[in-house]
Amino acid sequence: MRVLLVCAAPRGSRTGNRRTAERWAVLLRRLGHRVRISAELAPADVVIALHARHSAAAVVRATVPVVLALTGTDLYGDIHHDPAAIAALARADRLVVLHDHAIADLPAERRGVARVIRQSARAPVRPVARAKGELRVAVVGHLREVKDPLLAARAARTLPERSRISVVHAGSALEPAFAAAARAEERTNPRYRWLGELSPARALRLIAGAHVLVLSSRSEGGANVLGEAIACRTPVIATDIAAARAALGDDYPALFPVGDVDALAQLLARFETDRAWRAELARRIARRRPLFAERTELAAWRALLAELPVGRTRPAVRARGRTGRRRASDRGRGLRRAASARRSRA
Repeated sequence: MRVLLVCAAPRGSRTGNRRTAERWAVLLRRLGHRVRISAELAPADVVIALHARHSAAAVVRATVPVVLALTGTDLYGDIHHDPAAIAALARADRLVVLHDHAIADLPAERRGVARVIRQSARAPVRPVARAKGELRVAVVGHLREVKDPLLAARAARTLPERSRISVVHAGSALEPAFAAAARAEERTNPRYRWLGELSPARALRLIAGAHVLVLSSRSEGGANVLGEAIACRTPVIATDIAAARAALGDDYPALFPVGDVDALAQLLARFETDRAWRAELARRIARRRPLFAERTELAAWRALLAELPVGRTRPAVRARGRTGRRRASDRGRGLRRAASARRSRA
């Protein structure tokens, strides 16, 4: 069937949403579908839209079945207060979240149509040797406030002088102030190096060649980088957030509180000095690999698409005008009332 992937990020963008759209296009073509990526609504049998707020206009106007994939900014912000995102959430036939714990962050009345599809990952085709002469810590993620991107660098500053830990960071500065901050950190912190933006292949090789990956995010919709680390058998130290627990296991022993530089420094020091603990982390990572196998993701997409009422259409909701606004607004008010009730009960 014809699948339209709605993604606001343009071709050539290396944002997470665009990379996800391009990955999904490859997988869906492997399942036999004809796939197009566009920022606008176009003829299709099924629409798969990324990001509730950015894709809201296409979602509410679509007359074919709609799958809405939710990002971190959706789950932990927009779908709880933004009218456009709330309307898109109400219109979608199915919701896709990238980890198990994300379903709990949805309004109760929408959880029944949510499906978990983890993003698969592969190790580099050619093996990558771990760095020698240092204990390399990889940080892979764009420099944005939500990523707390310099936390690992600040933690490395506090380690004993004898420590061999070196932090290597790949990612572009999506918030301009972070570029200056990263350069300043490089000048004053001999344990930190900022590589800027890397291609996906080079970033994957960085992960594979590191001794440990640090995820310092304050929140994540899915954290594909965790799946990549798991595929590469690279141990992980991460913030104690839902996406990390879902990927690594609720009892994973290398999680630390969001923003806690001292706790991260303690885990880095233990990783460097405690060989038995390093080996335990490696064993746990290896056990999680089947969750991120490509065949697992393909099977999840096949099952989800089989649920959709393909061939059935519904009246379009006009993007402008009183009718379209009223329908979207009515749905939005309903979800906002439910969210308010949940907060009151809490």
